[in-house]
Amino acid sequence: MQAKWGGPASAGTRRLQSINFPDRYLRHSNFDVRIDPNVSPLADSQWRIVPGLADPVGVSLESSNFPGWYLRHYDYDFVLAKYDGTATFRGDATFRRVAGLADSSAASFQSYNFLDRYIRHSNYLLRLDPISTATGRADATFRITS
Repeated sequence: MQAKWGGPASAGTRRLQSINFPDRYLRHSNFDVRIDPNVSPLADSQWRIVPGLADPVGVSLESSNFPGWYLRHYDYDFVLAKYDGTATFRGDATFRRVAGLADSSAASFQSYNFLDRYIRHSNYLLRLDPISTATGRADATFRITS
């Protein structure tokens, strides 16, 4: 299966590292999803990049710590949510992986439901936002690491 950008979907667990703040990773703490320094438990910052729940050309990010729980946006904010099988959930948890907006060797994640919006962080908070500035492009670009 091919992702829209970057070859096949990544096997195994991966971490998404901010290119703007290399010591911060996408992680969940309970149901909240943030960009945090490399803190424990490590498993909370590990994700399985799987075929998109709404479109297999896209990707979904499943918690490796909690199988069946996915990164999902509600309006503009993100949570870790248990897959409920609905079309709404599938769309909210599917992203198109594209060349990084600030670094083409990295990745950015475009919303399946809102093509003008990307996963980005603002300080420690994760948001689904349109990107119009250099800072926004950097905040929406991640290195996929093991």
